[in-house]
Amino acid sequence: MSEARAAGTLAGNGVPLGADGGATVRALRLALGNVLGAAGVDHADAEARDIIAAVAAQARFWPSLHPMVEVDPLVVRRAHAAAAQRAKGAPFAYAVGRAAFRHLTLEIDDRVLIPRQETEVLVDVVLEWAGADPRRAGGLAVDVGTGSGAIALALAMEGPFARVIATDVSAGAVRVAGANVERLAGVLHAPVEVRHGSLLAPVLGERARVVVSNPPYVAYGEMLELPPSVRDWEPPTALYAADEGMAVIAALARQAAQVLEPGGLLAMEIDCRRGAACAELLRAQGCYHDVRVRPDLTGRDRVLTATRQDG
Repeated sequence: MSEARAAGTLAGNGVPLGADGGATVRALRLALGNVLGAAGVDHADAEARDIIAAVAAQARFWPSLHPMVEVDPLVVRRAHAAAAQRAKGAPFAYAVGRAAFRHLTLEIDDRVLIPRQETEVLVDVVLEWAGADPRRAGGLAVDVGTGSGAIALALAMEGPFARVIATDVSAGAVRVAGANVERLAGVLHAPVEVRHGSLLAPVLGERARVVVSNPPYVAYGEMLELPPSVRDWEPPTALYAADEGMAVIAALARQAAQVLEPGGLLAMEIDCRRGAACAELLRAQGCYHDVRVRPDLTGRDRVLTATRQDG
C-alpha cells in the first residue's frame, strides 16, 4: 500500500478510485459501511473497518490510523465481496476468508467450521497434559475431524510432539487444512500430515500419544436452537450427530482405544449439557481411567479427557 494519490472517478460501487483502481481507506470504509448499513448489519462502520483490516492482513485498528493510505485494487475487490457476503448474512470469518485461532491466522471457507475460543481451551488442556511430564514429549498427536487444521496446527506449533496427523471425512476440509499446513509450515515445530477418512480409520496401525477432537455433538433435534449464522452456513457434517449428539463421541472413544499408547490421552470437546453422560460413556468402555470433564472459560462443561489404560 502507498500514500493516497488524487482520487479519480467514482466506480459503480461508490468508491473513489485511483488511476489503477485503488481507493483510500477512508473512501473504501465509507462505501462498505453504506452496503452493510443498508443490509441492516449492526455497527456497520466498525464492521467495515474490520473487513478492511482482515482482507488487507492488517491489525484491527489499522484502517482508523491510516485513512488516507491507498488500498490495493485487489484488496478493494475482496473487501467489497466480503461486505456483500456479510449483507447476505454470512459469518464474518467466512466473508473475509480467515479466522484467528490462538497464535495462528487460518484461511477458511464454508467447507469447515469457524474456529472458536472454546476449542482453544481444548488445546490448552492437551498442552498442559503434554508438558506435565517430560516422558510425554515426542510421539504422535492425532487431530480427528480437523476442519481448517486449527487444532493440529496449534499442537504442531506449541506442543512437544514429534509429528501430528490430522484427519477429516470431508474432502473439502482436507483441502482447506492442507492449504493451511502448507502456508504455515515455517512456524511449525513438528510436521503435520492431513489424511482423508472417517474418524481414526486413516491412522489405524499407528500408535498415538494423544488423540484430540472437536467432533460433531449437536443433536439433530437441537438444530433450531442454533443461531442462523451457524445453522445456515456451517457444514452440517461437522455440527450434528445421531443418538442425541453422542454417536460420534461414542465411536471415537471406541476407536481411540485401538490407537492410543498405554497412558495416552483422549481429549474431546463436548456439549456443555452432556458432560456427565459423556464421562459415563468413556468409563463404560472399560479401557480408560482418570476420566474428567473440564470447564471452559465460562465455567461450563467443555472438555472431556481420559487416559488409556495399560495393556
